[in-house]
Amino acid sequence: MTHERREAHDFRDARTGLLILSLAVFVAVTTELLPVGLLPQISATFAVPDARTGLLVSAYAIMVAVLAVPLTLATRRLPRKPLLLATLGCYVVSNLAAAAAPTFALLAAWRVVGGVAHALFFSICIGYAARLVSPALTGRAMALVSVGISGGLVVGVPLSTALGTAFGWRAAFACLGALVAVVLCLAAAVLPPIVAPVSRGRDHPGRRRDLATVVAANGLTYLGHFVLYTFISTLLLASGAGPTWVGPFLLVFGLCGLGGLRTAAAQLDARPWASALAIPAVMALGITAVGLVFPALWPVVVAVALWSTAFGPVASLYQSAAVRIDAVSPELAGAWINASANTGIAAGAAVGGAVLEAYDLRTVVWVAAALVASAALIALLARPVFESPRPLGHDPRTTRHR
Repeated sequence: MTHERREAHDFRDARTGLLILSLAVFVAVTTELLPVGLLPQISATFAVPDARTGLLVSAYAIMVAVLAVPLTLATRRLPRKPLLLATLGCYVVSNLAAAAAPTFALLAAWRVVGGVAHALFFSICIGYAARLVSPALTGRAMALVSVGISGGLVVGVPLSTALGTAFGWRAAFACLGALVAVVLCLAAAVLPPIVAPVSRGRDHPGRRRDLATVVAANGLTYLGHFVLYTFISTLLLASGAGPTWVGPFLLVFGLCGLGGLRTAAAQLDARPWASALAIPAVMALGITAVGLVFPALWPVVVAVALWSTAFGPVASLYQSAAVRIDAVSPELAGAWINASANTGIAAGAAVGGAVLEAYDLRTVVWVAAALVASAALIALLARPVFESPRPLGHDPRTTRHR
């Protein structure tokens, strides 16, 4: 069997587990971003401004940013599968309790519970995916799991927004809690067990600096994205869209992201530096176009579609780059990517809200474009980092329980 055919066979063997992880990522991302499309309704329920309601996204993300690495280190010796199932259980509780929250403070508190679960979930998930395949297939594995991210944007957030518009935001939270419970049962039945990662016992100071570079680029990309995306419903309404059109537009943008991920997936392993340069650059171009054409609705929609297409592969781009550097275990690499992404999400929501209150939407757009462009600049100046060799460690599949 040729090397290429062997890799294809190995990937087919791991596909079922990767698809389950992708489904888990789908409900996790939908949980994290659920308030984005429902900000006006939640604000109206509790009589708080949109900028403050955006804290439902930023508070969630702060928990992830602060706790991702410590929780990953604290649980590094525990079996992966029970830990993954526990995080999904926390999502169930968080969503169902949020649906019944009588005050904004309690709603925010239950969102924090979800954020704590999220802090550990993605670290486990990234390591799980990396250990289901051989090192040469890391990018493809991350791309398949990251379909869940685009799926959350394509189906989860728009459908939840439409559901919230029709039946109220509480119904959206409750239905999502029930869906996570179903995914929990599927994961329990289908996922293969994985042992806790074994310490590599090696120190690569240079590679750790490379990892820091990737983490910084990841954080800036998410920061710039969420400075504006947190208020995407506000942007659409200000451009003239009716409230009932926000959900369908988010669906279109999610489909664009899924298309971008599909297009980029094959390039993440073959052309990692070109991907790291092109993806944030096109994002910055799309965001800049939003500022130039706002408030004309259809040109804004086209510009956001371009921005969304480029954002689709962002998660798999930086996840695979961090794992490929081989500075730390896949789980800890995932924790750093998770922490930096959510630092960007939290800061993005906060910065976007502050700029929106002090200035206007167009200023928010310029801030977002500049931040994302800085991530492209990092890739331009750090080409060797993104072309780091693939991991040389043992076959990750040997860590499965037999």
